[in-house]
Amino acid sequence: MSRYFIRRTLGAIPLLFGVAVLSFIFMQLAPGGPDALFGRLPRMTDERLAQMRANLGLDDPMIVQFGKWLGNLLTGDLGTSYVQHRPVWHVIWDVFPNTVYLVMAGLFIALILSLLFGVIAAKNPYGLFDNVTAFISYFGLAMPVFWLGLMLQILFAVKLGWLPSAGMHSAGETGVADFLEHLILPAFTIAIGSIATWSRYIRASTIEEINADYVRTARAKGMAEPSILSRHVLRNSLTPFITVVAIDIPLYLTGAVLVETVFSWPGMGRLFFDSLNRRDYPVLMGILMLGAVLIVIGNLVADLIYARLDPRISFE
Repeated sequence: MSRYFIRRTLGAIPLLFGVAVLSFIFMQLAPGGPDALFGRLPRMTDERLAQMRANLGLDDPMIVQFGKWLGNLLTGDLGTSYVQHRPVWHVIWDVFPNTVYLVMAGLFIALILSLLFGVIAAKNPYGLFDNVTAFISYFGLAMPVFWLGLMLQILFAVKLGWLPSAGMHSAGETGVADFLEHLILPAFTIAIGSIATWSRYIRASTIEEINADYVRTARAKGMAEPSILSRHVLRNSLTPFITVVAIDIPLYLTGAVLVETVFSWPGMGRLFFDSLNRRDYPVLMGILMLGAVLIVIGNLVADLIYARLDPRISFE
């Protein structure tokens, strides 16, 4: 296992380097940048703008700029924000926990509802519940996440008044209950696509395991149905499901941009959107690199869990 971990870690280096190269090139080719950002400032002269570009190293050739940025990146320095004039790490870290709360809540909702819908549907395939969950799944896959978020805001916040429409806290409130009320709608919005997909995977794999020979043998020995389902069927049906979850984790990072923007949730997705509008390219590149690292780590952890669930799998 340790050798596999080392191989995967070393294999991630070219991937992260490719992400760094593409991120830097795209930011260089993007319109605007410091000229558009600082040029709008009052009393900004051409001389001051040229001096600012020189201080930021933007007059150097692209390959020199990339070398400096990559060298700083290897030491953990993501640069300085053009807008906030603070280290990018500090800018990202201020909002990173908020995105973690949202993503973890979305994953929790998606996992619980997917398992519930998938297992119940598998117990009675092509029945009423199976058909209803299939319809909900197709609906969830077809609906754009930003549209669904707006509809949920209109229904539960505007029409019914049950939940707040945006933000992370109400004015003057800092309690946990108020935070959870604000978390419900964006967490469910980011989870709906996964619920639609994962529940069908759970249904299919559970049906396959229920009809396996070892399950019939367990029933013949008199083992209780709940014990068969929990100790045998779910354990084996979750093995391919882990792979699906690992592949879909990047969708949470990309979906957070839309969800956090719609619900004004102060997280990394909202920061990415605001930085894109403000041409704050160091923050954009920092978020892209951090997202790539998190995806690599997530897939590695998924592989380790996969081996833990299925003893037949060995990475040595």
